[in-house]
Amino acid sequence: MSIKESGEMYLETVLILSRKKNIVRAIDVVEYMGFSKPAVSRALGKLRSEKLIIIDGNGFIAFTESGRRLAEKVYERHIILTEFIKGLGVDEETASADACKIEHVISDKTFEAVKASLKR
Repeated sequence: MSIKESGEMYLETVLILSRKKNIVRAIDVVEYMGFSKPAVSRALGKLRSEKLIIIDGNGFIAFTESGRRLAEKVYERHIILTEFIKGLGVDEETASADACKIEHVISDKTFEAVKASLKR
C-alpha cells in the first residue's frame, strides 16, 4: 500500500491526539491541523477506504492494526529526526518542521543509520 505524505500526516495527528485524550473525532483533527472541515473529512474518508482507520457511528476515530503501525512509524521518524537535527545545533521549532518534511521521504536504510548514530 502506498499512502501519500498528507495521509501520513493525518495518521500521525490522530496518533498524537489519541495519546492526549481517549476519544479523537474529526473536529479534533480540524483544530489541531488548522484545516477546513471538508478537507479533513475527505482525508479521513480516504484513510477509512484504505482500511487504516475506523470511524464509528459517534464519529470516534480508531486505528486498524495496519493504520496504527504506519502512524507509529511516521511518528517515530518525526521524533528521532527532530532529535538528530537538534543535535546539529538547530532550534526545536526548525528541527521539528524539517523533520516533518524529511520523515515522509527518508529511506528505511538511512533512517536506521540516523537512529544508530543517535545511540552512539
